[in-house]
Amino acid sequence: MLIAGVNLFALALVLRLLLGWPIFLGIVVAAVVVLVYITLGGLSSAIYNEVLQFFVIIAALLPLTLVGLHDAGGWGGLTDKIRDTKLGEAGLHALQGTAPGAVENPIGATWIGLVFGLGFVLSFGYWTTNFAEVQRALSARDLSAGQRTPLIGAYPKLLIPAIVVIPGMIALWKIPHLGGGDADLAYNNAIPLLMDEYLPNGMLGLALTGLMASFMAGVAANVSAFNTVVTTDIVEPYIARDRDDAFYIRVGRYVTVGGIVVAIGTALIASSYQNLMNYLQALFSIFNAPLFATFIIAMFWKRVTSAAGLWGLVAGTAAALITYVGYKWLGWFTFGSDLDESFWGAGAAFVIDAVVTVAVTLVTRPKPVEELQGLVWGMVNEEDASRAAENDRWWESPKLLGFGAIALGAVLTIIFF
Repeated sequence: MLIAGVNLFALALVLRLLLGWPIFLGIVVAAVVVLVYITLGGLSSAIYNEVLQFFVIIAALLPLTLVGLHDAGGWGGLTDKIRDTKLGEAGLHALQGTAPGAVENPIGATWIGLVFGLGFVLSFGYWTTNFAEVQRALSARDLSAGQRTPLIGAYPKLLIPAIVVIPGMIALWKIPHLGGGDADLAYNNAIPLLMDEYLPNGMLGLALTGLMASFMAGVAANVSAFNTVVTTDIVEPYIARDRDDAFYIRVGRYVTVGGIVVAIGTALIASSYQNLMNYLQALFSIFNAPLFATFIIAMFWKRVTSAAGLWGLVAGTAAALITYVGYKWLGWFTFGSDLDESFWGAGAAFVIDAVVTVAVTLVTRPKPVEELQGLVWGMVNEEDASRAAENDRWWESPKLLGFGAIALGAVLTIIFF
């Protein structure tokens, strides 16, 4: 719900900058639109809209990137102009100058936080425990499709930075006072300001539609995930068992309405941050990082108990929260930047969660092995596995797709390092 609020606020920002709407009005209008199609169509409507909205987003941001690059004189011209900004040469090498104690890069992060906190914990955690992502795989028609869902999604995800980071670099040059004291020039507004700078009315309308589609997809994904968790994981097993499907659909719609109301409230929390990326990473470090530790240990070690999972998760979340509060408000910790704190907080959450999970496991009784089929590595349901293997053609192999994504990621990293 906190992340849904981020999407609502970002959408309201676009409407305020380009159409002059008040922030709260933009939040409410966007929330109502999402509420209507999620309530009527459920998860299917969210997924189909996300697929369609993806292409609208590309149609909006790709022209902006190309026009901006042309104006800057191509990639070489853009890099020369970045050197003349307040970031200088460092603005082109975010991964350099990351030695602990001597941080000299624009994001103020050390290589330890970047490699372990971001590269391992937060990145793996996003793809494996972010419920909005996992729910899409769980909605697949069979095991094979579920395995391939995140792997296929990794390919466009690797290319998305080109239409997100490059416009940000262009904005740094084209809008000199970006990130200053003026609220309209906050970093959150970089893309809308650039659209207003470059795009004619027709293209501006398409770009506005693309941004709105993007943020609405984010809201819908998180609200539908919230709906599923409350209805199927809380109401059905604990509050109202053995009811007919119509009852649970009705409950799900009520939960959706409640989720939208909560998201409107969390959008107001997000509005207090000048840089939404810092806020997002803080949320991921507090919630996703410990969840990843709990999942990965339990997936590969069948001895882990439910009590260990619970207390490990509580301890990891507390560790990340203490790191955040101690840095932001109490002055207990010093980091190079808000992002650096999130990376270290994620690392702390993972380590503390892992230690507590192992310790509690050793003093509690495990589940019988026969109850772990399909939940622990090496204990997959044989029927599902054989069916997936029979239906997969060679180009649908999860291993091929996975190693292909890794190879493409390595190539892009080398090119832009």
